[in-house]
Amino acid sequence: MKYTQLDSSDLTVSRICMGCMGFGDAHHGQHTWTIDEEHSREIMKRGLELGVNFFDTAIGYQSGTSEQYLGRALRDFARRDEVVVATKFLPRTNQEIEAGVSGQEHIRRLLEKSLQNLGMDHVDLYIYHMWDYQTPLYDILDGLNQMVKEGKTRYIGISNCFAWQLCKANALAEKEGFAKFVSVQGHYNLIFREEEREMAPFCREENIAMTPYSSLAGGRLSKHPGETSKRLQEDSYAQMKYGGMADQDAPIIQRVAELAAKIDGNNEELFYAKTIEAKVEKTKSQVKSIGRRMVGHKTTGAEGTGSMTIYYITPLFRAKLAEWKATGRDAYFDLVIENDDPDSSAGRQIIRLEGALCQP
Repeated sequence: MKYTQLDSSDLTVSRICMGCMGFGDAHHGQHTWTIDEEHSREIMKRGLELGVNFFDTAIGYQSGTSEQYLGRALRDFARRDEVVVATKFLPRTNQEIEAGVSGQEHIRRLLEKSLQNLGMDHVDLYIYHMWDYQTPLYDILDGLNQMVKEGKTRYIGISNCFAWQLCKANALAEKEGFAKFVSVQGHYNLIFREEEREMAPFCREENIAMTPYSSLAGGRLSKHPGETSKRLQEDSYAQMKYGGMADQDAPIIQRVAELAAKIDGNNEELFYAKTIEAKVEKTKSQVKSIGRRMVGHKTTGAEGTGSMTIYYITPLFRAKLAEWKATGRDAYFDLVIENDDPDSSAGRQIIRLEGALCQP
């Protein structure tokens, strides 16, 4: 497992973060396809064995049972100081608004409930799950800052927002002396790449970590045509996101399958590799998934003076790299997602691999 710093924070996290939306009581919450505690624990334990130290959950995942499963598993299988735990809070409800509950009080109540579910006295990253259009931004930031000052969370992040909203929030936080968002968790995968337009360049400029979710598009990018699963059949939320574009997405999904077959891998391995490489190129950030494979990187030399990026690639790529080395000729590494603007600071890079020059 490779590790990295969560950009401007001092949190050291595994490049694979285990998202916990699939864990929780299927009889209590939005989803009917989540898995029970016994099987959730098996996955979390295996993740820890493989070096995963970064876990992401939310109070909204199956009415808090995801938090409960995670907290109990980490108490049994890890030390608290060995793991990085993130959870999220939802906007104020209409009932809270009618009752006059402020944004600050709402945040306090939800974080204290999350800590109770997790069995912890603090989380490492507390994430604003989605923009609350009915609550003043000042109240949100003030409430989160209070939680940081009280030691109930070390850092704060945001999810499901536009780049201008993140920019506005951190500008206000800086003006008021509040804690700023150090990460953004956005929807990003091969069939939904909107984050590349404004969010990724903004985060690179501002040194904000990106921890994208839905890396496999609810399983669509990991299956061949005709394959299905309980989640694909029952996940109405994912159907809402992807159902209307199924015909347009089909060629992309087919291309993933073709590339995976070409290098004797599977769709899941290939997509995790592509996603992490894209994030390394654009933002140096982390990938959210329950994936088992990873690609890391390191850069040597000063920028603009012959620096080279070395990719540590999963075994499924080794045969192709060996083929390139054997030919002794230049080759195009067509598995790297490159920036659309080659003149930008996040543009094309030359990759050297044991003497074989591969230029995306």
